[in-house]
Amino acid sequence: MSDSRMKILEMLSEGKITADEASSLLEKVSATENTATESEEKNESVHTSPRYLRLVVDSSDGDKVNIKVPMSLIKTGIKLSALMPTDAADAIKDQGIDLAMLKDLPADELIQALRELEVNVDSADGDTVRIFTE
Repeated sequence: MSDSRMKILEMLSEGKITADEASSLLEKVSATENTATESEEKNESVHTSPRYLRLVVDSSDGDKVNIKVPMSLIKTGIKLSALMPTDAADAIKDQGIDLAMLKDLPADELIQALRELEVNVDSADGDTVRIFTE
């Protein structure tokens, strides 16, 4: 029981307040405590920006991969793609990948979008692949 509730009950037992006043005060204390709890829960649910992109693979034949890529490296990679030599970018574009689009992509928006990324693959032969941010 909270200190506020104890004080209200003590004042009631000492005759300093009436039962109606105690009931009203207890309702106010309860409402304040509920608001504080909701605020704490809301603050806990606010996600911070992810710091890493993780790729974890466990193959059925015992191979294991655990890659942890810092998000700052991803941001830098986006910026560096704009500096790539034209012939290299053209060679990549011939493979169906247009890196020119990356230079216009706001890195912070990408990081925020990656926050919700979660890929889970369980293959029929026992391989598992997990891609997520943390």
